[in-house]
Amino acid sequence: MATLARSIVSQQATMEIVVLHTTVAETLEALKTAAHLAAGLSARIRLLVLEVVPYPLPLDRPNVPLPFTKRRFRTLAASSSVETNVDIHLVRDPDKAIESVLEPHSVIVTGAHRSWWPNAHTRVAKRLERLGHQVVWGGAMRCLRYPTSSCPR
Repeated sequence: MATLARSIVSQQATMEIVVLHTTVAETLEALKTAAHLAAGLSARIRLLVLEVVPYPLPLDRPNVPLPFTKRRFRTLAASSSVETNVDIHLVRDPDKAIESVLEPHSVIVTGAHRSWWPNAHTRVAKRLERLGHQVVWGGAMRCLRYPTSSCPR
């Protein structure tokens, strides 16, 4: 009976790390960072893709067919060494949608590079931090391994 209780607790305590899709190269970097964070934590990775559908199109009919998008991101997620689920949402406004698809106090990894100059990625990250989420910059791990002039000092 004790083993049953232990297995229920371990299933509930499984941590989830959310990788926020930006570009393909940055998402690959973020997946590597998330796999590094998840190592030894029995954490799952969720690749969150917010696919923007323009207003002239119906929400269920994006520019790019959904099966192609699913196949593209499953291939991308297959490169991760940790169990990765692909979560695609068709949205009009990604800024509004991101709040509704995240669990409270999520750990979010973004492959975008932190910059001293404000840009869209830093604004999203700051807003997520204000909402109580933990944001990890995937580019920071790259800078630790391969420092270049573009890395923050």
